[in-house]
Amino acid sequence: MVLLELFWSFVKIGFTSFGGLSMIPLITSEVLSHGWMTAAEVSDIVAIAEMTPGPLGLNCATFAGIHAAGLPGAVAANLGALSPTLTLCAAAALFFERFKRNRRMEQLLTGVRPACVGMIAGVMVSLSLTNYRAAAGGVSLPAVGIGLLDLYLLLRVRMSVPKVIGLSALLGLLFFGPFPV
Repeated sequence: MVLLELFWSFVKIGFTSFGGLSMIPLITSEVLSHGWMTAAEVSDIVAIAEMTPGPLGLNCATFAGIHAAGLPGAVAANLGALSPTLTLCAAAALFFERFKRNRRMEQLLTGVRPACVGMIAGVMVSLSLTNYRAAAGGVSLPAVGIGLLDLYLLLRVRMSVPKVIGLSALLGLLFFGPFPV
């Protein structure tokens, strides 16, 4: 039963999100509502999914599926996440020429963009509440410092993302140890 639930949950996520970071609120909602993961675990899978090669949604589906039902769960979640994309791409290919220069389609996409920005902002707030909270409550100043340093390195210094991730991992180990409580 859990395999079917994983499949169906990720089908819904795939059909109602626009990929990338906009999927995170939907993934969070689904895995929390089914009790497959905690909010902290979702935050962890998002961080890992961002660091690993491949699409964020598939990586999250893989990790959530493994956590909920092992390898069969990962397969079910990935098939669910891929089904909407494959279906919509096949349909889009059939009608691409017809809608190529359609004014209504351009207007529709212009309306969708702000919604994606809002969803990404929501993800940032949600993940910040989890990632910058100290174990004893309050705000973790080292975590905030690492985040601000990362922002500076990415925007001002233009350091590559893998280098920033590696530096952040080292700083995390230095401030929090290999197995934070």
